[in-house]
Parts: sequence; structure tokens; C-alpha cells
Amino acid sequence: MAPTSSSKPRHPPSSAAAVLADSADDAAFATTLAKGLVVIEAFKAGSTLLGNMELSTLTGIPRPTVARLTHTLAELGYLRYDAERSKYRVGARALRMAHPLLAGMQFRQVARPMMQELAHSVRGTVSIGLLDATSMIYVETARSGDVGPHVPDIGMPIPVVMTAMGRAAASTLPPADADRLERNIAAEDAGLWSTFRDKYRAGIAQCKNRGFCTCWGEYMASIHAVAAPLFHASESKQSFSINCGIPAFRLQPGQLEGEIGPRIAALADSIRAIVGQAEPTTTTRKTKKITSAGT
Repeated sequence: MAPTSSSKPRHPPSSAAAVLADSADDAAFATTLAKGLVVIEAFKAGSTLLGNMELSTLTGIPRPTVARLTHTLAELGYLRYDAERSKYRVGARALRMAHPLLAGMQFRQVARPMMQELAHSVRGTVSIGLLDATSMIYVETARSGDVGPHVPDIGMPIPVVMTAMGRAAASTLPPADADRLERNIAAEDAGLWSTFRDKYRAGIAQCKNRGFCTCWGEYMASIHAVAAPLFHASESKQSFSINCGIPAFRLQPGQLEGEIGPRIAALADSIRAIVGQAEPTTTTRKTKKITSAGT
């Protein structure tokens, strides 16, 4: 049976926990399934080994329910139980969930040699990101040697509002989606939106005017970055961008904007030409006020 209109997501979810909290009145919503996904999402970098009590604290789900969920997920292979520590870690089967998505992005294989060449040339990282709610998810990355404290990896999320990669991807969105994204960022973290709103919108304007945008250590102080929009896929409605991050101490004055920015924009052009994607129509932001309530 097709989902009813009330069961369709109103906007891309920031997390399974957020959707679970917002779906109490949805009769078609599978609460137990959602709780299982909330448990899986609790495992992040730095939290790779968790017990039932820790998971209960992180998710807000009662410990007896967590115990049933972790047992079931372990039986299915999505979690693995460490008997010596009485804790769980993510199981190998979870990787299978990512493969169909990544396999549908064949342009990554085309782009990677060119990304690696640029990464070696500037002694930094070059990565492609996919917009997911209010985050960017790395889907391909190349790096050269010691790139500092931030080492991108496939599947790693970073915030849209604070990053060049996020602003470049946001610039590809249709106007209604771009406005919705702003409201979601403001609703999710009013303080973060207030702090970075002007720089976020300036980055989108930079993409429109120059084909790339800059980020001067706003996400990580020791890393400066440029990013260019790649494309907004019309069929899947997915937005991609490509960035280049370099340790700040390696940059010469004016190099980020004068040299590396144009190079990342040219790389984006080359990738689009090879895979047959049109240049994105970047979004011109409105100046209306977005409050913490998203209005």
C-alpha cells in the first residue's frame, strides 16, 4: 500500500530520533523500526562501542526496549556483541545498506583520479559531498600526506551551515527547497543559524558570482576550504558539491581565492562534462528573516 499523505516526511529528517519524536500522531509510522534505526545512529566516531545503558542515555529509549533492539540487531548482523565488555559495536552487515546508494553515484569513480591529482598538487584533501537534511555526507575523498586534524572519510557528516561544501551544495537547490533548508537549520539550532547565517548566505552568493565559495576556518580553525557546486540531480533530487581543504599554514596570501578556488570550480566543470550533467542554476538567496522558529 502506498503511504498516505500524512505519513510522508514533511522535510528531509535530520536524524531518526528527530523523526521519531515528531511522529507520535502518525498511525502509519513503524515506531519499533524507527527505534532500531535510532539505536544504530547512536554509534558515531568516538562512540563505536556502547552498552545498553549508554544507548538508553543517548537515545532516550528505555533500557529494556534498548536491550531487545540491540539483541535483535545483533542477531541480524547489524550490531556485533562484545562479550568481554558487554557492549555492542556496528556489524559488517551495516555496510551493505550504504552500497546501493554509493553504487548509484558512478561519477565518483570518474572524478576520483582528477580529485587525487588536485589533492597532491595543493597538499590537501578534495572531497565530494551529498546534501542530507542539514548535513553534508562525504561520498568520495582523496588526500595527500598529512592533511591536518580533519581527515574526511566516506560516510562522515559535516554541518551545511558552517562549511564551504554545505553552502556550495545549498546553492544548487530550487528556491523552495533552499528556503526549507534555511528553516530547518534555524529550527534545529537557532544559535548556530544566528552565528553563521550571513556567512552561509554570502557563500551561496559567491557560488553564483564566482562558481565557488570560501570558508576560513569556520568549521575547523586550522583548515581553510573552498567548494564548488557540482549538480542537483533531477531524478533523485540529490545535491552534490566538491571541496578542497588545506591546512591554513600551507596557504600563501591570496592563494585560496586566487588559485585554488578557480581550480575547484574548473574541476567541477570537468566532472559535469564527463558525466553529462548540466551546470547547476545556483540559488539567489532572499534577505527575509529566519527566526529560531523557522518563520
